[in-house]
Formats: sequence, structure tokens, C-alpha cells
Amino acid sequence: MKNLKYLILVIAGCLFFSCDTEEFLNPLPDSAIVVEAFFQTDEDVLAGIIGIYDAIQGVNENTETSLVRSNRGVQFEYMLTEMRSDNTRSATNEGSKADFHRYIVDANNVQSEDYYQSMYEIIFRANNVLQYVNVANQSNRAKYSGEAKFLRAYAYFNLIRLFGDVPLVTSVVGPEEKEKLFTRIDKATIYVQIAEDLLEAIGTLDNTYKARASKAAAQALLAKVYLTQDTPNYADARSLCEAVMSSGFMLQPNFRDVFYNELNSEIIFAIQYNAGDALESQGFSAEFTSFIRQGREDGLNIINDNLITDFASAGGNRTAESYVTLGTSNEVIKFLPEGSDITVPSYGATPRDAGNDWIILRYADVLLMHVEAIMAGASGTSTGSAIDSYMEVRVRAGFDPIADRPTSISKEDLLRERRVELAFENHRFFDLLRFGVADAVLGAHAADMGYTGYDSRDLLLPIPAREINLSGGILNQNPGY
Repeated sequence: MKNLKYLILVIAGCLFFSCDTEEFLNPLPDSAIVVEAFFQTDEDVLAGIIGIYDAIQGVNENTETSLVRSNRGVQFEYMLTEMRSDNTRSATNEGSKADFHRYIVDANNVQSEDYYQSMYEIIFRANNVLQYVNVANQSNRAKYSGEAKFLRAYAYFNLIRLFGDVPLVTSVVGPEEKEKLFTRIDKATIYVQIAEDLLEAIGTLDNTYKARASKAAAQALLAKVYLTQDTPNYADARSLCEAVMSSGFMLQPNFRDVFYNELNSEIIFAIQYNAGDALESQGFSAEFTSFIRQGREDGLNIINDNLITDFASAGGNRTAESYVTLGTSNEVIKFLPEGSDITVPSYGATPRDAGNDWIILRYADVLLMHVEAIMAGASGTSTGSAIDSYMEVRVRAGFDPIADRPTSISKEDLLRERRVELAFENHRFFDLLRFGVADAVLGAHAADMGYTGYDSRDLLLPIPAREINLSGGILNQNPGY
């Protein structure tokens, strides 16, 4: 999976409509003909699936510097999530990237627009594969379909958590079908589609891959979907977590190895990058540096003091592997380019073309979701199996399995544990939403930091103005924007 773009070189730029068209959600009229001509064999369908991962991987900002329609995939996600939580901020207040931590994102923000478009690129590529999956060998059709639907579900889950109701497009559509392309659908309906897609993936996939969809990845993602939807399904979320827990995954003994021993025993699903390769690398690792700047900006994802306080009380040996203080700058070191030695400091020959994988699902997350599912919306739990899962994560962090074992776990304990275990992995904002405390926590954080732009409406990002304009009035804006 390291060479995604090479595998789809023959179809790049023409196969997936909207890649190179003037309008992102308005494909060229003849693009469907190009797609139909391409999908002729099993190998073609597989190449199409690999192309979906390529859309998630995105284009390195160091390779293509345009701020408009660059398909960054997940490479800008930390701005829309981590920097909109109480975890991190930009080193300066300059530019549109700094709007996220100050809660002043508007409908013309190019990073938010790119993420919205990137998720739909994933969806459209998945829909293309699904339309032509029957040209594949019969023995592969079910798993190819399950894989495409897992990736479509992943993209829709991100969209509805960040933007709310969005257009639901589950088939290949033409540019004239604006109602299908732009009509916002209630997120409850989209949750039904997400669950259907993931259930199919669970039924058709195995655990062969970590850098591609798997049965365990679909189970873990569906567990998170069940925990997140407006009426949580705690019982099925628990069963799904326990299914993953019996599938052979295990925590890495050394916390640092989670991030630098790639595709290790803890990884359930990750997107791969290749260092020094302009087509296969990522640029976000360099952007997390500030004291000795290696990125294009002065420093992004800089750590807030209140997170440092939580690390001091609950981080254990994770603290030294999560952030470092350089001068007055507290910087993320989970994703140092190529695991560089910060004490030198050296960031390798090409820090802006980093090869650090992006971890989407890992086993520690599942263990803590298991606790959450058992807690089932209550203020706490004293259930032994929940405490076992909680302590499995804590013991790896250096806490004593007996002396530090609690008799009960509160919601606040679990939220703090998720914060220090999964810091800078883009979970915190979604955790606050799921636990029902986002407005209270972020409102207090904004007041403490002097961010006057915060309002409860900021829990949803604006629908990009460009998409509203393309829709001709069909697509409407979120309240307050």
C-alpha cells in the first residue's frame, strides 16, 4: 500500500470524476463513459479500490501548494478536530489555519472546504467501484464490495460528525442530477446507511490487512458509530468491541512503538505514507514543529496547558512520548518525521515529505470504547470487565495493576484517559461530542483562552460556500453561518 498513486497511474486524472473537473460535485458528462471503459477486469476493480485509499491519503501540501481543490485527504483533519478541541492550537493567529482554534471558521475556509470535498472524493470513488464490481472475479466481488462500502461509511461518518446533515450519494450520478448531489439528508438516515455498509463489510472481510479495510476495522468503526448516534446502541457496541478484543490484537509494550513500528500488533487500520516520495508522503508531521520550524507554517497543533495538566496527572510514561517542551513551545512528538531524535534535533533529510503512517483505528481505542459501552451513558461503572479494559491501557502507561486499580470508573476518568492515550490522533473533539460535554468544555476553554468567537453553533462546521453556490440554492447552510 506504500505506492498507491503508482498503482492507479493509468487512470489518474480521468477515472474518478471530479478529480480534475472544474466543479467538484459536477462531473464531466463523458466521465461515466471513461469509467465504464476502464472497468473491464478484476485487476481494474482492485485498482479502483486502491484509488479510494489514495483519496484518503491525499496530496502532500509540500508537493502541491495550491490552497484550492487539492484533495488533502486526511492531512488537514487535525485542524478540523484536534485544533477545535481544547487540546491544541496554532502557534500564531495568522491565516485561515489559525481560524480553527479560535472558532472563527467561515464558509470560505479553504481547509474545511478541502476536507469536505476530500470525503466526497472517497465516496464517489467507492460508488464507482460498486457500480462496476460485477466485472471482478466472482470469488472477489463480495469482499471488493465490502471494502468499498467500509470506506464510504468511514467518509460519511466523518462528514456527519463535522458538518451535520449532508447529501447522501450512494450511486454514480451525473452532473444534471443536482437534487441527488446537493440535497442534505438527515444524519439519522445517513447513520442507517453507514451501519448497513459496515455490517456488509463485517460479513465479507477478514483480517488480512491493516492498511486496507478489514473485518476488525469495520467492527471497531461500527462500535464507534453505535456509541455516537443520537440514540446509542450500547449493547451492540460492546459486542463489537469484544469481537475485536478476541481477534488477536494486542497493545505494544512500548508506547512509542505504536507510532514508529508501523502496522504493529495494535494497529487495526492505518493509512500509509512513504518518506521522501513526493507522491506518497505527508506534510503534517513537519507542521507540528515550531521551535525549530520544519513545516510551511510557524507551528500547528501546539499543545494547550490544560492538556499538559492532564498528562501530569494521568499520562504516565506516555507523556514523554507525546509532547516535548522546547523553549516556550510545547510540541507534538508522536508524529516526528520518521521518528527523529528531538534531542538533536534532527528531522531527517526531507521532513516535509514524511512517511509516518496515519493511524485511524488502534486497539487501545477499542479497549476504551469497551469501557464506554459498558458504562452505557451512566456517570460511571464498577463492572469488572470494564475496569479490566481500562487497566490494560493504564498498565501499559506504567500504572500499577493492583495499587492503581480503581473500584469504579467515572465518565470523567474515562474521558481523561482517552485524552492522554489518544492525544493528537484526532479523537478529542469527537469524544467531547459523544460524551455530551462538548459545549460546556469548549465554552469554558474558549473563555479561558480569550477566544471570543466561540458559540455552540461552532460544534458544526459551515457547509462550504462553494458547494452551496454550485448547488444553485439546493444546498443550505448550517445555522449561524
